[in-house]
Amino acid sequence: MQKRIDFIREIINKDMEEGRYAKVHTRFPPEPNGYLHIGHAKAICLNFEIAKEYQGKCNLRFDDTNPTKEEEEYVLAIKKDIGWLGYDWEDREYYASNYFEKLYEMAIELINKGKAYVCELTADQIREYRGTLTEPGNESPYRDRSVDENLTLFKKMRDGEYPDGTMVLRAKIDMASPNLNMRDPVIYRILHTSHHRTGDKWCIYPTYDWAHGQSDSIEGITHSICTLEFQDHRPLYNWFIEELGIHHSRQIEFARLNLTYTVMSKRMLLTLVENNYVDGWDDPRMPTLSGMRKRGYPSAAIRKFCVNIGVAKTESIVDIEFLEHFVREELNRTAERRMAVLNPLKVVIINYPEGQEEELEAINNPEDASAGTRKIPFSNVIYIEKDDFMENPIPKFYRLSLNREVRLRYAYFIKCVDIIKDENGEITELRCIYDPATKGGDAPDGRKVKATLHWVSEKHSITGEIRLYDRLFIKENPLAVPEGGDFTMNLNTDSLKTIKNCRIEPSLANPKPGIVFQFERLGYFCVAFDTKNNHPVFIRTATLKDEWERIQKRKK
Repeated sequence: MQKRIDFIREIINKDMEEGRYAKVHTRFPPEPNGYLHIGHAKAICLNFEIAKEYQGKCNLRFDDTNPTKEEEEYVLAIKKDIGWLGYDWEDREYYASNYFEKLYEMAIELINKGKAYVCELTADQIREYRGTLTEPGNESPYRDRSVDENLTLFKKMRDGEYPDGTMVLRAKIDMASPNLNMRDPVIYRILHTSHHRTGDKWCIYPTYDWAHGQSDSIEGITHSICTLEFQDHRPLYNWFIEELGIHHSRQIEFARLNLTYTVMSKRMLLTLVENNYVDGWDDPRMPTLSGMRKRGYPSAAIRKFCVNIGVAKTESIVDIEFLEHFVREELNRTAERRMAVLNPLKVVIINYPEGQEEELEAINNPEDASAGTRKIPFSNVIYIEKDDFMENPIPKFYRLSLNREVRLRYAYFIKCVDIIKDENGEITELRCIYDPATKGGDAPDGRKVKATLHWVSEKHSITGEIRLYDRLFIKENPLAVPEGGDFTMNLNTDSLKTIKNCRIEPSLANPKPGIVFQFERLGYFCVAFDTKNNHPVFIRTATLKDEWERIQKRKK
């Protein structure tokens, strides 16, 4: 992976030159309360690639401090996604819950230093006392409790003597600070809720702000790389570390990834899942890594995309076509070619002997000679796409029409000589003749044709189901809605079209799920499996046309 110098690496370079740290040690710290999405992929690549570049290490740590929203399902999904992206945390899989006892002891230390107190204000009162951006906050009436009283109350909180919401432990910092995060933040709250790893051992849980920096310190993290929304939390992150006198990790913030036609909020993604707008977290229309994997996006393309967008200090929106550009680039290089007909039109070649069959040689991947070739069967009855025939062709329509000759991919030249219609005037069949001298696609007399069509043999092809996925939203910014509306107003009602009677070449009779093929002239398709109907389906990963360059020209 190409090394890129950006402001984060400049900071790390300076730290290493000054001897602040001996080795670079990063971490990726997901909260196990949802599935990872493409925005997380940027953070994953950044942390693991930086560790690799500096011959350091990268930990995987689950910040599991909120048992009301966390599940083991999410833990397993996150691990699968990171491994699929190509990264290995080796034996460094950690959880904030591993440190609950240590974090509790650190809280006791703050109380003993007179830097934390038990507060009995309600959540609403704490918000009210907090003040605003322009007005200082008011001190809690419980702020001056003695150390002994705070120690006693905090122990009773841990022992489960108080109901949820009746008490919290707060850091004692500065209620007049211009940074609202420093106005006596809550560091422990009472939650009589079972934790997916610790069970019912705890009924008080640390807040994210309290657990995050200390967990980094415990693990010896040198550079805590996070997104911009944590920038205002950095003074608090540093304050806890300095008050406790522990290993000081450096927090660095970068702009999160935003994509056009996409939402990244976990809350919004959960809404899509729970309200059945999509078929689960791994729906191929979702920006989740599991959805992209199911759609057939190569992990190498996602890694390359994340490297090429770089890191910045200001928020911006990346065109989704840029991601699709890397998907196509990777699949063009790696995907084997096959032929499939989505909307079949029957073609009878009247001068090809009935009952005769032959096998034609087809290239698996013109970009990769090592992929070799395959045999495809040919007979006197084939299928082509309905759109590849026009009875009364419009200008610049070069495909098949009456008395016009075209090339069949890997096969022969054919010419349409007759059209068969049903009682409604719909074309149901074409009668064609072929030129046996053009086998392989070239005429010995040098004559040229203007179109090459894909096809399949009627007798040998298989029937398949194809799902054409499109963007989930119709607007570049799905959040652009009228007052009182919500993002679901911009959902694309045509984001999935299913075609059940496609005809596919026989080499895909027993396809392996997860493999992506290029259906010639149609796009890239990933093999999936319909568990409800017990048969394979082909999911469109991407069309063949790359819109990235066109969009860049339009913007200029």
